Amino acid sequence: MSLAIVYSRAKAGVDAPLVTVEVHLSNGLPCLNIVGLPETAVKESKDRVRSAIINSHFEFPSRRITINLAPADLPKEGGRFDLPIALGILAASGQIPLEALHSHEFLGELGLTGELRAVQGALPAAIKSAAANRALVVPPNNINEAALCEQATIYAANTLLQLSAHLHGRETLTPATTSADFITAEDYPDLNEVKGQAQAKRALEIAAAGNHNLLFSGPPGTGKTMLASRLPSILPPLTQQEMLAVATIVSISPNHAKQSFFQRPFRNPHHTASAVALVGGGSNPKPGEISLAHHGVLFLDELPEFQRSVLEVLREPMESGEIMISRASQQVCFPADFLLIAAMNPCPCGYYGDLHCACRCTPDQLRRYRDKISGPLLDRIDIHVAVNRLPANTFSQAAHNEENSTDIRQRVIQARQRQQQRSQKTNAQLSNKDIAQHCQLNNNDQTLLEHAVTKLHLSPRAYHRILRVARTIADLDGAEKIAHAHLAEAIGYRGG
Repeated sequence: MSLAIVYSRAKAGVDAPLVTVEVHLSNGLPCLNIVGLPETAVKESKDRVRSAIINSHFEFPSRRITINLAPADLPKEGGRFDLPIALGILAASGQIPLEALHSHEFLGELGLTGELRAVQGALPAAIKSAAANRALVVPPNNINEAALCEQATIYAANTLLQLSAHLHGRETLTPATTSADFITAEDYPDLNEVKGQAQAKRALEIAAAGNHNLLFSGPPGTGKTMLASRLPSILPPLTQQEMLAVATIVSISPNHAKQSFFQRPFRNPHHTASAVALVGGGSNPKPGEISLAHHGVLFLDELPEFQRSVLEVLREPMESGEIMISRASQQVCFPADFLLIAAMNPCPCGYYGDLHCACRCTPDQLRRYRDKISGPLLDRIDIHVAVNRLPANTFSQAAHNEENSTDIRQRVIQARQRQQQRSQKTNAQLSNKDIAQHCQLNNNDQTLLEHAVTKLHLSPRAYHRILRVARTIADLDGAEKIAHAHLAEAIGYRGG
C-alpha cells in the first residue's frame, strides 16, 4: 500500500479544524513535496521529518513522496504537522500498521532525534478529537492542557519510536489524566491590606458581584492600583466551563503560562500598548489582551495615557463579549468577556480637587486631558468612584480592622448564585427584556431615576446600566426587589 491517511488539527483562533494528511508514494526521482497551502514552517518540516525518521531507525523511502494537507484552502502553520507527516510516510511505506492510524489524531513537532516537542492549541484539538470519537496523541509537554478535556482520550509519546511501538501494539501508551499537582492554588493579594477607602472597596464588591465595569479616579498614591490588583481575590472561582474557555485561550497563545489555567486572568497592559496588542490581530490572528482577560479582569492603569484610538477599539467587545478579526485569508472570532477596571488621575498633575495639594493645570490642559477618553467609552463603564486622599493616621491602623477578601468573596459568590438562579447570567449581561422583567421599580423610584437621568444628562445606555447595578446591590443584600436605597447607591456611582 503506497497511500496513507493521517488525521491532525490546524489552529484557527479558538477552533481546531480537521486536517487530513494524505501521503502518497510513487515511482520517480526521490523527492518530497507538500501541498495544501503550507506556510514556511510547514514546508521546512520535510527536513525535520527526514532526520527524525532516519534517527529513529526507520527507513526513509527513496521514492517520490507527495503530501497533501486537506482542505487545500485552509492555511497551515507551525510544526504541528511534523508528526502526522512522518507517520503517514511510515504507514505508506509499510513500516507501521495503517489501520491503527484511523482511530487516532496526531499533533507534534519533531526534533531531529525523533523526540516530540510541544505545539500551541493542544486543548482545542483535544475538544474536537473527542467530538470526533478519536484519541489524540500529543507531546509530553502538552499533556496537562490536553487532558483538561475530560471527554477526550489523550496519549503522550516521548519519541517517534515509542509511538510506533504503541501503534504496533507492542508497548501500549497509558491514557493521560490531569494531575492534581498541576492545579495551582490561587495566590492573590488580600483586600485587607488596603487601609480605609471603604467606598472604593464597596465598589469593588459590587463590580465583582455583577461583573460591572469600574473606573477609579483620584490623586496619585491614593491606592487605585492597589485596589484594582486585589479584585481577583474577591471574584468567584472559575466554573468547569469557564476554566475550559480560559485554558483554550491560554493554549493558543504564544509563551503561555500554564498556571493561569485554573485562575481568573488578570491582565495589566502598559499604556503604550497598540490596538492590535489590546484586541488581537496580526497576519495570522492571535488573541489580544481583552481575550487573554476572558472571564477575568482587564486593568487599564493611567487610562488617559493610552492612545484614544486604542481605547476606542474596546467599545464593541465591551458590549458583545467577543472580538471579530477579519483578514484577507480568514476571519477569526475570539471570546472577550472581561471585567474592565480602569484608574486615572483627575488631571495631568493629578491634584485637581485635592484639598491638600493645589492643582497646577490650566483649564486648557484639563480639557485636553479629559478629551483623551471619549464619552461613549465612559458611558460603558457602570461604576465611577473617586478615590480620595486619606488622613495620615489611617496608615497606622492594624490590618485586622479591615475586612479580608475571603469574607467579601463569600458575599460575591452568593450574589452570583442568585443571578444564575434568576436569569442564568450575571447582571452585567442582562438584556433590555431581562431588565424589564427583573429590575422593576415602584413609581417613586422610577421618578427618581428619570430625574437623575435628566439632571446628569445620562444616555439610555446609562439608564439601563444603573438598573443593572441596582439589581446587583439588591442581590448583595439578598433582596428580591430593588429598594430605594439600592437605586440611590447605583445612581451615586454615575454622578462622578
